Amino acid sequence: MRRARRYALAATAFALIVVTAGCGDSTDVGEGPRIVATTTILGDLARNVVGEAGTVEVLLPIGADPHDYQASSRQVALIQEADLVLANGLGLEEGLEDVLEGAVADGAEVLFLAEYLSPLPFEGDDPEHDQDPHVWLDPKRMADGVELLGTTLADIATGDWEARAESYRNQVLAADGEVSAILAAIPQESRKLVTNHRSLGYFAARYGFTVVGTVVPGGSTLADPSSAELAALVDEIRAQEVPAVFAETTEAAALAAAVAAEAGEDIAVVDLYTGSLGEEGSGAETLIDLWLTNARLIAEALS
Repeated sequence: MRRARRYALAATAFALIVVTAGCGDSTDVGEGPRIVATTTILGDLARNVVGEAGTVEVLLPIGADPHDYQASSRQVALIQEADLVLANGLGLEEGLEDVLEGAVADGAEVLFLAEYLSPLPFEGDDPEHDQDPHVWLDPKRMADGVELLGTTLADIATGDWEARAESYRNQVLAADGEVSAILAAIPQESRKLVTNHRSLGYFAARYGFTVVGTVVPGGSTLADPSSAELAALVDEIRAQEVPAVFAETTEAAALAAAVAAEAGEDIAVVDLYTGSLGEEGSGAETLIDLWLTNARLIAEALS
């Protein structure tokens, strides 16, 4: 199995978030492999495979946008010391790319998970993002990612990693069935999505939706829409009779709300959990919870 590897240095005021599998937020390093995950979503995936048999440290805090997060010097050191760095790749962690590439150059083991999960191309002209990094919004692909993580861990540490991965993989596949059942309430003709940025392509492909348009153009939240692009989106929402604009908990919803208000007074703005898990009590504290909560929100908005 090919292993992608990559790294450099950046600084940020964000505090270090350390999550130890099975031990709350302890910073103590126990037995077993030390895994550093870039996002809260990948951290949850890793924790469900590792359990009590290792430690999982997550770089991004809950609610942070993975497109523009930069690592502190302490986090750079954690990456260098990890037995495995679990990253998404495909340009998602734009502010971490140099750090990850440098870590690889220094011999760190980095698994860019999305690169192995049959990534979809982005539609349109976006030379900086030719493949969609948002693979975690397709449970079927993430089931394959869980299996890959188990195989990777088996290569670097002694343990029943593949069996652990298979157990969680079964939970992921069961959740996929639950999501399908929730979304069954939405008629085929109503399966139209307007999103904050192009984050729901995998979701749409998996569950039979069409992405009508996005508020922010391109594959990154860092792009700026022009007034002409926003006006065209408003016209498309009206023409397609789309009842909701789906914003994101990692981004301010002001621009999405402005588009919705311009398109019609009855257009709802619904925040989805896309780039990050949710806070305690949000209903999106785990990746599986995130899928189910998003499905319920979408079904409620479009049914």
